[in-house]
Amino acid sequence: MDDLQFGTRNKRGDWAPAAHLELPPFWQRPLKLGKVLRWIPEYLFPWNAFHMATALLYWFYVVPDVEVMKSLGWGWALWLYAVNAGAIFVMYGSVELFWYVRRKQGNRFKYNAKFPSEQPSDVFWFKSQNIDNFLRSFFISIPLWTLVEVLFLHAFAAGYVPWLGWSDNPWYLAALVLLAPAIHEVHFFCIHRLIHTPLLYKWVHSVHHNSVNPSPWSSLSMHPVEGFLYHAVAFWHLVIPSNPIVAMFQLHIAGFGAVNGHIGFDKLEITENNTLDSHAYAHYLHHKFFEVNYGGDGLIPLDKWFGYWHDGSKEGEARMNARFEKKKARMNARAARA
Repeated sequence: MDDLQFGTRNKRGDWAPAAHLELPPFWQRPLKLGKVLRWIPEYLFPWNAFHMATALLYWFYVVPDVEVMKSLGWGWALWLYAVNAGAIFVMYGSVELFWYVRRKQGNRFKYNAKFPSEQPSDVFWFKSQNIDNFLRSFFISIPLWTLVEVLFLHAFAAGYVPWLGWSDNPWYLAALVLLAPAIHEVHFFCIHRLIHTPLLYKWVHSVHHNSVNPSPWSSLSMHPVEGFLYHAVAFWHLVIPSNPIVAMFQLHIAGFGAVNGHIGFDKLEITENNTLDSHAYAHYLHHKFFEVNYGGDGLIPLDKWFGYWHDGSKEGEARMNARFEKKKARMNARAARA
């Protein structure tokens, strides 16, 4: 497939989509009902439907009996870790194998033309981004994902929080499922902006940002503080009346969904004529420019409201540069007064 029909490539070989990022149509003015209706299937499929499917599979085939979860124990916690790690190894590893190791589509639709394996650096363990990111994922972030999972399942099973049943609350829980991606965006924006403050960035978030050219293994490569805060989004369902399946869905949006922003390709060529949109561009721009797009795709447009939104256009870059210049001027003024 010719990626130049969908975007442009600069002198370094980096590819960018021709279409700029847009907020969901219900935030656009004038409001167009037809556009909103066409957006709904894109909202549900494939990613949110996939996360709900994995949540249901976990609930019926992986999560222990309620009686077991009433007591904390290493046995069922290690079982959940093994499933989480295995699922991530298969999902993330498949993308890594076909698109980064075998390079089945070369660098077509790849934002950064280079591959991490071509860029050894001292900032990574063993000077390898892939090894560093893999080890941090499986020995830091996935254990913390599992910790969050164990704690909320135990809280529901032990009766510490209300457990709403589907038969008694079908419409409320269905609405909560539909709102879960929005909860993720708000939570992610808040913790992400927090760890971009100078001190926390230096000691915490810089670990993740070492991967300027992210790949699938970069998705969960985090400092322990970030890894816990990121997955703690599921704890919202201990605060609001909910159900453990919905909390599991919320956790999977974070855990499995982290790969979306780090695939590195705008489209994955599944077959010769069929592609899968990654929805990675907004977060790729964050890795590239650091101080833009702290949230997601704008489902809740906090980046737009706070002035951090970069849609990939020249106008977006100009707004970003103007903001950087103002920040630089403020820093220079403070330094002059000191």
